This record gives sequence, structure tokens and C-alpha cells, in this order.
Amino acid sequence: MPRATDELGQLEQAGERWQLRFVRTLRHAPEKVWRALTEAEHLASWFSARILGDRAAGAPLQFEFENGEGPTIEGEMLIYEPPWRLEFRWGVELLRFDLAPSSSGEETVLTFVNTFDDLGKAARDAAGWHACLDVFEYEVAGEKPPWNPQERWGEVHPRYVDAFGPEATTIGPPDGR
Repeated sequence: MPRATDELGQLEQAGERWQLRFVRTLRHAPEKVWRALTEAEHLASWFSARILGDRAAGAPLQFEFENGEGPTIEGEMLIYEPPWRLEFRWGVELLRFDLAPSSSGEETVLTFVNTFDDLGKAARDAAGWHACLDVFEYEVAGEKPPWNPQERWGEVHPRYVDAFGPEATTIGPPDGR
């Protein structure tokens, strides 16, 4: 049974940009985790937008928000190496998912890195990705989380505000939170 993690993602400076890094160990084979990362029926449960475009390096992508949460975002598939690595540009941000077998070989270690420009949104976005990855773990297990993503965001956001400090919290919560 999956569980929401209390371990926070990390904020790192990467040259002129910033990165949020999350590491999760999942009790499933890489192929199963990969399907949850890339197949539309799984993405709909944990990723905020529908991804339109070919799953191939260099392919243009569009990210559509089904409930009007924002405008369509243009992007590009940068790396598509099943079942180990996926990286794409989402507007000006980069999203990278790396899968590796655990030391026991029975689990998969997922490392997710979001690269972005504006430090002020780090706590807000970290809480969002944290909630998404918690939902993702339930999706991989074929289960429903015991809370909705907005509730989970509200639980973890104050911890990111405390951990990252005032410079990383100048851009507040998304509308409706």
C-alpha cells in the first residue's frame, strides 16, 4: 500500500536557474512506473495537464488544462528513453524523470527534477509537485489516495515555506488554495 511521504523535496541552485529535486522509492518494476509516467489514462490522475504530441525526442508538445486552470503551454520532448528517462520542456521549465532499479532490484527509484527561473515560486511549486508525486505513487499501485491533491498541497506547503525561506515564497498559492 502506498503512503504519502513526509520527506520534502530539495531546492538547489543550478547556475542562473533553480531546481526542485524529489526522490521516491516505489515498490514496482520500472516498466510499471514508466507506464504511469507516460500513458494518458495514468497521467490524468496525477499530472495537471493533458500532454499532446508524439513520445519521441525532439517532438513538439502541448499541455492542455482540462478545467481552465491556465492557458495551453507549448513544450518539447527532449529525452524519451523507455523505461528509464523522460525529459521535456514545459514552457520555459524543464521536467525530468529518471528511473533506476533499487539496490535490492525489487523496487524502482524515481528521481524527478523541475528546473525553473523564479525562486519566488519554489515553495508553492514544491508543494504542488509533492502532492502530484504522492498521487502518482497511489496511481502506480492502482489505488486512490485517501485525500484530494488540494488537501495534500495544503498540508505540505507550510513545511516548504519553513524549509525554503522567505525568498522562495514571494509568489503565493495558486487560485483556489
